[in-house]
Order: sequence, then C-alpha cells, then structure tokens
Amino acid sequence: MSASEAHRGSSTLETPHPSNGRTFGPGRALRQGGKVLPEHARGHNRSLVLQTLFHQGAMSRADLSRETGLTRVTISDLVAELISDGFVAEMGVREASGPGKPAILVDLDRDGHRIVGIDLSGSDAFIGAVLTLDGDIVVRREIPVPTDDVVAAVVALARELVGEAHAPVLGIGVGTPGVVNDHGVILVAPNFGWAGFDMESALHDALGLPVLVANDANAAVLAEYTFGGAGEDVLLVKVGRGVGSGLLASGQPMRGGRFAAGEIGHVTVGTDGGPVCGCGKVGCLEAWLAVPALSARLAAASGDAAREGILRDAGERLGIALAPVVGALDLSEIVLSGPPELLDGPFAEQAVETLRTRTLAQFHDGVTVRMTEQGQDIVLRGAAVMVLSGQLGVS
Repeated sequence: MSASEAHRGSSTLETPHPSNGRTFGPGRALRQGGKVLPEHARGHNRSLVLQTLFHQGAMSRADLSRETGLTRVTISDLVAELISDGFVAEMGVREASGPGKPAILVDLDRDGHRIVGIDLSGSDAFIGAVLTLDGDIVVRREIPVPTDDVVAAVVALARELVGEAHAPVLGIGVGTPGVVNDHGVILVAPNFGWAGFDMESALHDALGLPVLVANDANAAVLAEYTFGGAGEDVLLVKVGRGVGSGLLASGQPMRGGRFAAGEIGHVTVGTDGGPVCGCGKVGCLEAWLAVPALSARLAAASGDAAREGILRDAGERLGIALAPVVGALDLSEIVLSGPPELLDGPFAEQAVETLRTRTLAQFHDGVTVRMTEQGQDIVLRGAAVMVLSGQLGVS
C-alpha cells in the first residue's frame, strides 16, 4: 500500500503565547477563534507573522498585513523586532511588475537558528540530529542504547549536537517512550526504569537551553502534521520496540487527563488468548505488533503464505483496537510509522478491511490507512516541531 496525499484542513485554532514553551503545535490556521487578552496580543501577533512566513515563504510587509489582518504599522514594528531578534531577514526586492518602488521581501531566517532533536525510542540506538527550522537534518549522530547511565548518555549526545550546530540553538526537543506530562516529567517509562523523572530539567540544567520532552508517538504525529501532509484529524500508530499512538483532533494534540492518551499498546485485542505481554497480561496489542515479537513469529513461519497470514492477523488486531477510536472521534486518517517491510502490505490492507467492517460504512469507509514517508526521522522532526511551537508559536 503506497502513501497517498492528504488534504490540509483549515479549522480556526488559537496560537499560544510563544514564551509558553509548554504547548506543542498550535494549529496551522492563522486566525484566532477566541479573544486575545491585551497582555498576550504582542506575543500572539509575533507568532502570527512567523507562522505566515513559515508556511507561505517570503513576502512583502504589505503582503503580511493582508494575510494576517494586522495593520501595516503593526507589521512594520513586528518585522523590525523580529529582524533584530534574528528570526526574520530581508531577502532583497521583489522583481518589479509595474510602476512604483519594488517591495522588499522578508522571510523567516531559516538558517539563523538550529534545533537539536533527540529520539530515545529505538531498540538498539538513540538518534540525535541538528535540524533547520524547516525540519531538514544537517547533522546526525547515533549512540548505542546505554546499559547503565542513560541520562548521562543523553546529555553527552545533546552536548555534542549543540557543538555541531554552528548557529544559535533555538531549543532541544526529545521524543521518548513512556507517559510524559506537559512539564517534561516522564511519569513512567518501564523500559528505562523511570518513574517521575524530570527529563526536561535534567537537560536544561546541564545545557542551559530551552528543552521540550514528549512521548515519541506524540512527537511523531506533530511531524506528520507539519511536514508530512496529514490532515487535522489523524491518528499515528508507531510500531517499534513497543506500540503507541499520537492523536490530533481538529489540529490539536490530545494527551488526556493523565497524559496517557494514545497508549493503545496494552489494549487486549480478541478473546482468543495470545502471547504474554511484558506487562503480564495476555493478548495485548503490543504483544502482537511490537517489532521484536512480530519479527520472531515471521522468522519461525514456514513459507510465504504463513508469513502473510501472520501479518494479516496482526493487521486485524490493530483494526480491532482502532475501530472504536475511529468511531468515537470520527477520524479520517490513520498513519503507520515503523518498518515498511512489516507494515506496508498485507498488514495495512487487513487493518483497513477490519476497520471498515467494524465502523459505520456511511461515514468511515473513506478512512485512509497509509505509511508515513518520513521513515526513521519522524520523531526527530517531531521534536523540531515541539521546539518551533514552544519557542516561536509556529507549527
């Protein structure tokens, strides 16, 4: 099953104050639906200008005024301030198309800052990267998953990447397994033995830079939304050492009252028993789908037909788990992130078939199930979106 293009929606969403540093991903829409308090107006307008330039590219100050609805005086003031702060740059004059003085174009200074992203979700290695503001990776580093002091290894990786940035670092974004609250505290991550660990403070204290930490699947869905063409109502299922998901509804991340939204890995799928999960239960989705377990069953199978049957069975289990979510939230799109040799084919086909037989055909027959095209970079790029959103109000 090949990836397909998704149409980007345009719902009206609020843009948070850029100094908040806690909210990941205000919506793409540039007009705010709720009232902006006077004390937040300037921060909102800065974000509005940066968001417009981020998605639409270089334009004149007059263009910015028309696009944002802000007065030309306000735009002139904000652009001067953003140039002084190093976030916007003049790009030269527009080619003249009529009489009058050619307009000077301004754009986000895409080379003026860098972002450091770190992905702790790999089973064999931690991946770190230096990224541009457009999410392009310019430096990549990998280290084996450490057996003892994980935090020291992450700090050392981040420090090395900061040293390779060769530009001011806007911030550090981290995608990690586990349940993470909105202050960067990892409430629980069994694979690392963390419970109540303040990863954000640990990195900030060591490096003196803004730090944002989120669950890896929640980071990944932000990357798919900002860089991957996903719509505003999307569930991203990340299959690796474990199974998790990230969810956007109307372009807004859903994290739940206890920050555990999307933790579908330990939902029991089927009443026919199944493999024992690492959590101690029988038949959890993760026990069927996690890459180590699924690969082991495929390796033990004899023949192509048996292997296809295993993949279809795993895809059916995913469809069983997702059908109530799709029905309850009226989602239009499911994105799969993981090894394409496992997920892109019989697995995805069976997941679609199961979804369609278990949801209301009139509304959900058109649900798209596709592979992400961002490969193993998706969490790194999601970490960049977290920093863009937290520091600049851009997503």
